[in-house]
Amino acid sequence: MKPKLDGKVALVTGSGRGIGRATALKLAAEGARIVVNDLDEAPANEVVAEIKAMGGDAVACVGSVTATDFADRFIGTAVQTYQGLDIIVNNAGYTWDNVIQKMSDEQWYAMLDCHLTAPFRILRAAQPVIRKLIKAEADAGQRVVRKVVNISSVAGMFGNPGQTNYSAGKAGIIGMTMTLAKEWGRLNTTVNCVAFGFIETRLTAASAGQGATANIEGREIKIGVSKELLQVLEKSIPLGRAGTTEEAAGSVYLLCTPESDYISGQTLMCSGGLTGI
Repeated sequence: MKPKLDGKVALVTGSGRGIGRATALKLAAEGARIVVNDLDEAPANEVVAEIKAMGGDAVACVGSVTATDFADRFIGTAVQTYQGLDIIVNNAGYTWDNVIQKMSDEQWYAMLDCHLTAPFRILRAAQPVIRKLIKAEADAGQRVVRKVVNISSVAGMFGNPGQTNYSAGKAGIIGMTMTLAKEWGRLNTTVNCVAFGFIETRLTAASAGQGATANIEGREIKIGVSKELLQVLEKSIPLGRAGTTEEAAGSVYLLCTPESDYISGQTLMCSGGLTGI
């Protein structure tokens, strides 16, 4: 039996690490050809190598999703390499927290640029390509359903102290999802969203400890949570633990499968049963 995504072309932002990497590997395992993206060349190339080692096909498009030329490069990589575009996963993201009275304009715009403006530019660049592909398929008597999966958060649904910027961006992507589901139905394209709860990545892992940082676009951003805070968070999750990156990737995959061809404009919570924070 052929893999469910056999021959599909899938673009995943932020797929050199964490949830994005797990998503790229999952889609590749199901037959998709992947455009891998990361800020840094090394992790992007590592994921490309992993996919090729498992018999798949992948290419890297390195760079920041917030760069003004990124969207055209990203979509162009898929078209030039694979002559197609079937799945877009807007996954790239990070947090830069502060209470509102201490939050700078730079912190505010960094989150909106990454979590809202970047997906907007990518989807804007994709629309003419999808429209052209659909016309060619219609002329050939074919109907192909394409998929967009945007990534939100429970913070975007319920808010979270210290994350005015992040929560605003993640709430905005839900609104974008619902609007594009209405605009892109005529393009045979479903547009859905996954809102993650607490997923263990390098940015949230307790092992990172307090005071740990990561360099993201030239900024030293605090990462990780204390073990004490992790224990409190896990007690609030009905399943009693944080999610894994593979579990997070599974929820994205669900919305990329043929079984979800009549689901659009929806936000799926992948949170272990957590329904508020």
